[in-house]
Amino acid sequence: MNDEALPAWRQRTATEHRWPVALAILLALGLQLPLPDKLNFLPSWLLPGLTTLLVVLVVAVNPGRVGRYERLERSIGLVVAALVSFGNAVNGVQLVRHILDGSLGDQAGPLLSNGASVYVTNIIVFSLWYWEFDRGGPAVRASGVREYPDFLFPQMSSPELAPRDWEPRYLDYLYLSFTNATAFSPTDVMPLRTWAKLAMLAQSVISLLIVVLVVARAVNVLH
Repeated sequence: MNDEALPAWRQRTATEHRWPVALAILLALGLQLPLPDKLNFLPSWLLPGLTTLLVVLVVAVNPGRVGRYERLERSIGLVVAALVSFGNAVNGVQLVRHILDGSLGDQAGPLLSNGASVYVTNIIVFSLWYWEFDRGGPAVRASGVREYPDFLFPQMSSPELAPRDWEPRYLDYLYLSFTNATAFSPTDVMPLRTWAKLAMLAQSVISLLIVVLVVARAVNVLH
């Protein structure tokens, strides 16, 4: 079939640069470091240190565009996403547990700061999973071999608004994760596959739980 007759997600495109993803991961790690020890059951430096090492490794292997060493890069990327997810999940569970048992949250400022760190890190975590799994990951997306998209971006349904070879990049998935975490529902990007719907549902529930518990506790402390 002529490439011009193919939809945007079937067009072959250049793979994206790695630095936006690396910066987002480093930001997530930086947000975890100041959290109090009671939110961790492992040494506070262990997971951030290991994750940073893996990020440095994958950047050293290929500092340019994603996909030069597709299998190795994807394997390391999934491990990094899993480590960041696990670390933030532990922090989130401990935060909720300590709020419920009254052992955390005597001061509104630190409570809001800790809650914001977990909340923002959660946005980055889900953006990584969306980016890694939508149509098989960044390298496979660029090849245009997947017949159907997992997420429908506005540029896909309205091709006159973007070049024919438009492809979502990491910042598009970060925006998707942010809007889902703040609106607790899809906004302009629609999940089409079951895994995408369940992932967005899980993110909305987690975000809502963090916001409700942290804000409610902080308001109670201020009063």
